Amino acid sequence: MSSRTALVLTLSLLTVALLIVVALATPWQPLPLHGIAAVAADPSRDFTAAQIARENAYHAAVRPPAYASLGLGLLVALALGLTPWGARVVSAVASPFGGGWGWRVVLGTIALTAIGRLVALPFDARAEVVLRRYGLSTQSWGSWATDVVKSYSLGLIITLLMVLGVVALARRSPQWWWSGGAVLAAVLVIVVSFAYPVVVEPVFNKFTPLPQGQLRTSLLSMAARDGVPAHDVLVADASRRTTSLNAYVSGFGATRRIVVYDTLLEDGTPGEVRLIVAHELGHAKARDVVWGTFVGALGVAAAVCLLALLMRWPWLLRRAGVVGPGDARATALLLALVAVIGFVSGPAQSLISRRIEARADVHSLNLTSDPTTFVSVQRRLATTNLSDLDPSPLVFGMFSTHPTAPQRIAMARTWARLHHVPVPPSTVGASQGR
Repeated sequence: MSSRTALVLTLSLLTVALLIVVALATPWQPLPLHGIAAVAADPSRDFTAAQIARENAYHAAVRPPAYASLGLGLLVALALGLTPWGARVVSAVASPFGGGWGWRVVLGTIALTAIGRLVALPFDARAEVVLRRYGLSTQSWGSWATDVVKSYSLGLIITLLMVLGVVALARRSPQWWWSGGAVLAAVLVIVVSFAYPVVVEPVFNKFTPLPQGQLRTSLLSMAARDGVPAHDVLVADASRRTTSLNAYVSGFGATRRIVVYDTLLEDGTPGEVRLIVAHELGHAKARDVVWGTFVGALGVAAAVCLLALLMRWPWLLRRAGVVGPGDARATALLLALVAVIGFVSGPAQSLISRRIEARADVHSLNLTSDPTTFVSVQRRLATTNLSDLDPSPLVFGMFSTHPTAPQRIAMARTWARLHHVPVPPSTVGASQGR
């Protein structure tokens, strides 16, 4: 069997396996209706005209720089990857160090990613200005810049491992490098996923134990009752960056811990904190991180095979001025193709994420049996975080990883009907009769 035939066959099998796993593991209907009609989502039932106008104004201000940052980053990657300019940059930055392939990959990756980051940086700064104007960011410019450097550095490490692995394997086995590359990429996804809570999270936040008291006891008790016992409750110092409210459960086994933003402890009631944590316990109960890691490993293995197939396309290689993936000057082309694959796969990832988040919402309702507090939480989160209450179908499909607040509130009302408990009333007077 030729390497090309094996490559196409492997890509096909991985794609089929990925589709089967996604189809079976994704909760496409998180709340079975059992014959009743679902409550329709309606922002005007629970949000005032002033609240809707405020979040609309916020998104009208923040989206242009955010989209410009995303679009320019992608355009720069394509401009450097699909022209000889990228190969020239790689050669130029490595020439003072002898121009060996290793220097070309390392310094070329640093230079190319830095160019893309610097081009987008003014638009990211503009988005930060908007966040401050609307009270969502509490950072100084110094701490913001520090976070930019930290984020870029962590991303750079992963990118360097990826590019170095591809080029090294392709130099060693030009026809079959993709087989080892797919395995190594999948392993990298698994390692990063399991290391994230103990390696990456502390880079951006400091964590302190929640003091002994009724709230801590109730959270640990709820987790144990749910069958996903946590070993600690930590408070993240989110307030030094944001006013957003959040909590999450991270880690596995002995490292599992409940993490609550200090902003949530400051502004939320104990009942609201428990309900948000119940949502996060839903992710742990369903092993969403484990399944997500498995799906991610399959996806990245398939992406490596697709990358290898594209890197055999003579037209593409001529456009980039390189001879193949073993050519260190192909670093720019590799980065461009990875950026495109990531962008194209984004809507599918968002769709799956929305279904998983909806299942966690159902879990929180099942665990707390408190749809009224659920509605209160969603209103508080939406108004505090200035969530988009009614995004356009395009924006929702491409970028929304969670259902909208009105969708989540409507689901809670549907849950209440199913379980024959009082349906949370509308909270805006004009809609009380609905």
